[in-house]
Amino acid sequence: MNSSSSKPKEQFVHSVFQSIAPKYDIMNDILSFRRHKAWRKFTMAKMNMSQGNSALDLCCGTCDWTISMAKASGGHITGLDFSENMLQVGRRKVQDSKLDQTITLVQGNAMELPFEDNMFDYATIGFGLRNVPDLYQVLREMKRVVKPGGMVVCLELSKPTWQPFKGIYYFYFQKVLPLLGKLFAKRYEQYKWLPESLAQFPGREELKQTFSEIGLTHVEAYPLTGGIAALHIGTKE
Repeated sequence: MNSSSSKPKEQFVHSVFQSIAPKYDIMNDILSFRRHKAWRKFTMAKMNMSQGNSALDLCCGTCDWTISMAKASGGHITGLDFSENMLQVGRRKVQDSKLDQTITLVQGNAMELPFEDNMFDYATIGFGLRNVPDLYQVLREMKRVVKPGGMVVCLELSKPTWQPFKGIYYFYFQKVLPLLGKLFAKRYEQYKWLPESLAQFPGREELKQTFSEIGLTHVEAYPLTGGIAALHIGTKE
């Protein structure tokens, strides 16, 4: 996708997250059937961070995963997001957790990371890859900034493949979720964006192939809760 065609998507996604930031955590519970914390716990177990490990958390949003990693490793964790409103919510959480000295939050673009090569032990992105203009570019950037032997980790909503769950889930996503967004966050149009973004996003096996195509090795893909989410992990040689 070229930069001119990606601009409208970038601007719209930015406006969505700027507007829903205060209600984002509540809506995450609704969106994931309250499973997102369990998915993150599973992901952290697979990452198996060591003491002192560093990480870059892209599209860090309100910083739940950023904080989990800081607590797990005690190393320096950097969170990056393009929405200042989301970061404001995240900053309060970081301060409440007394992790100001361990976590640095940066407003920036996941497509052009403001970091040198080979800086981090992990680069993570949680529920953000489907919203970027070019997921190949973001994954290449994540690979660039991790050290050799470091991991690129993506936790994201995915596409269930078995019926009847698949039919129920798509009905929920396309019909029910936007109404819940209207009810809880007064944001019908913004939550209508979520099923549209997922429809265009690659399935679990496709994304696994993408990890391999950009040169990551030992690529693992795990379906979560019947495939409504997926964890992908790849290692930089």
